[in-house]
Amino acid sequence: MFPEEKKTEFVSVWVRDPRIQKEDFWHSYIDYEICIHTNSMCFTMKTSCVRRRFREFVWLRQRLQNNALLIQLPELPSKNLFFNINNRQHVDQRRQGLEEFLRKILQNALLLSDSRLHLFLQSHLSSEDIEACVSGQTSYSVTEAIHKFASSNRRFPEEDGEERKKDNSIEYGSERYLASFVFHVLYVYLQSTYLCTDTHKHILLFVDVILR
Repeated sequence: MFPEEKKTEFVSVWVRDPRIQKEDFWHSYIDYEICIHTNSMCFTMKTSCVRRRFREFVWLRQRLQNNALLIQLPELPSKNLFFNINNRQHVDQRRQGLEEFLRKILQNALLLSDSRLHLFLQSHLSSEDIEACVSGQTSYSVTEAIHKFASSNRRFPEEDGEERKKDNSIEYGSERYLASFVFHVLYVYLQSTYLCTDTHKHILLFVDVILR
């Protein structure tokens, strides 16, 4: 009998598929899909995908740092005051920075023991709900929250191929992108010059509906 070889654990993470989401009539933001593939016993689910925005990453880093004061956490990509969600280079640089941040986080055994990290990566819960769950203030446990999300989101990047593309995917260079960009420039200009009367607002509303 040959001695059984010890299985090497791995955790792979990808940050991908940036999409523009509408927050309200005038404001939009970008979220990113975080995909995990692992055989680590630390994780409840071995594959998962969840969408998060930049400010949720900021929250995660702050919470992890507060709970691991002796560890110097990796930095997030710097917040650019001129960040443009319609700029391919800006979006991809941030995506790469977020992926590198998570790769380094997942190499630290102490940080892997934080339930907030697992709920961030493998559930749909907001930061407020994550805090409540970790503090025992919810009717469900951390494991139950992750299983519930997994049961409603059975998908991995290779499984859906081209079908994953949706209307809110970023399509740089398209006519819709160009028209949307011009619309937002016009709106910012009118606001900065105090010329945005009620008539202008009605016109901008009409244009925005057309571009959706």
